[in-house]
Amino acid sequence: MRIGLGLAERGDSGALTGLADQLRRGADDGFASAWLANIFGLEALTALAVAGSQVPGIELGTAVIPTYPRHPAMLAQQAMTAALAVGQGRLTLGIGLSHQLVIESMYGYSFDKPARHMREYLEVLLPLLDGTPVSVDGSTVHAHIGLSTPRAATVPVLLAAMAPRMLRLAAEQTAGTILWMTGPATVRDYIVPTITAAASAAGKDAPRVVCQLPVCVTSDPGAARAQAGEAFAIYGQLPSYRAMLDKEGAAGPADVAIVGDEDAVATQIADLAAAGATDFVAAVFAADEADRRRTRSLLKKIIAGG
Repeated sequence: MRIGLGLAERGDSGALTGLADQLRRGADDGFASAWLANIFGLEALTALAVAGSQVPGIELGTAVIPTYPRHPAMLAQQAMTAALAVGQGRLTLGIGLSHQLVIESMYGYSFDKPARHMREYLEVLLPLLDGTPVSVDGSTVHAHIGLSTPRAATVPVLLAAMAPRMLRLAAEQTAGTILWMTGPATVRDYIVPTITAAASAAGKDAPRVVCQLPVCVTSDPGAARAQAGEAFAIYGQLPSYRAMLDKEGAAGPADVAIVGDEDAVATQIADLAAAGATDFVAAVFAADEADRRRTRSLLKKIIAGG
């Protein structure tokens, strides 16, 4: 299982410099990948293009970009431009539906027929990423366009997928799925069997399963879980994440956070590998600097095979 790093944003004018510093340190520490969310701060592809162009080697991924606010042709153009900036084969495009609360209440788009929207979105996005013009008239997406954007390499797409239809779509059309707030039992018993069976039925290679969770090495797991419960409370309320927490038998995000001393955290990460995750992305949330250093030290040890 590859170990990746969830990137944290600074909310000031030094945000891009700070991002490049995180990438540089992550690459030096041996992390296989680094992932940036696209929520209300930095625009993820632009930020990764700027910061990633300064740091070679490490895979760069978006986790994830919402589809509704961007036409798939525009997203393809952005992704290929960012891939050109960072170098061949380094960019992975994670996309997702986001949530009805965000898409309807904040952006003002309809969240009707989300699975159909994503299928039609991919009918435009994927060919354009491969350099093929499209002519698509769906019920939610329309496009008659080709792009002349230079292509450094194919940009693989991962789909944030939790419902069965979305997992099948991820298996049939993309390189795999990227998860958040999904615990090891759910990965083992639901995510991996569903997406793997769908890929096999479609004659596709085994899909990538990227599992991102909060992680903290600490001597006070009770306090750390309380902190996780407060910091990530919203994810216990959004329906798609709530469904995954329910499958896990978790009351809230605090219950799926990877927390404990070095042995306990290492065991929990190993459980994800045994469950079939191909990648673990560490969202380090320790507020205490000593715990942050312990967490980073353990992750480096795991990466080194210790």
